[in-house]
Amino acid sequence: MKTLYLAWQDPEDRRWLPVGRLSFDGHVYRFVYTKGAKKSPRFVPFGAMRDLHVMYESAVLFPLFANRLLSKTRPEYRDFLAWLDVPEHAAEPLVLLALTEGMRATDTLMVFPYPEKSSDGKYHVRFFSHGLRYVLPAVVQFIDECLHPPAPLFLMLDSQNPHDPSAVALRTADPALLVGYCPRFLTADVRHLLQTVPATIHVAVEHVNSDAPLQLRLLCSLIADWPDNFQPCSDALYETLA
Repeated sequence: MKTLYLAWQDPEDRRWLPVGRLSFDGHVYRFVYTKGAKKSPRFVPFGAMRDLHVMYESAVLFPLFANRLLSKTRPEYRDFLAWLDVPEHAAEPLVLLALTEGMRATDTLMVFPYPEKSSDGKYHVRFFSHGLRYVLPAVVQFIDECLHPPAPLFLMLDSQNPHDPSAVALRTADPALLVGYCPRFLTADVRHLLQTVPATIHVAVEHVNSDAPLQLRLLCSLIADWPDNFQPCSDALYETLA
């Protein structure tokens, strides 16, 4: 995990905009604003990083992101890593932020990873199912008691969703139950994969955490061929300002 994007939700029109990019080369963290930060007149730069056209560098993780990680001193930290299916030696900040999206209650910020081609040339992402608080309690019970890795999951376009016409739902095979949604940051990629390499897409249950909060309950993986000339996060809003 080398690069993450930071999205901000406009409090007036509720749009999510990519406003920054965080990267780490193994020694130095770098943060730079993207063109999405200029898309809304209501966006305010973060903390001391006031200049939208400067690349900020630090030997330690910027507080904006560090404050979104669970402290290692918390008693539930080992459970937290187990929910993410991340061994302690691999619990690097960008890995944890990518899986948890760095979100806090009543937050308007979300962190998401820049998809990178795997060593075998595949598109491979891990994510938690979204929207489980909106499904029936019986569905959550089914997830806890009946879903086991590596049970297959299937993608469904939810174009009539009144909250997000780009939404992509997740369903089980038998019985066919809606068990949440792909994260918003993945929907553009997933729709492109469904159009170009649908037969190669494999979504599966990777972990079920019956003792975790709903946002960390169902960990999924998606693997597909990487389409020719495919470029994630190619919209102009992702271009850096510095």
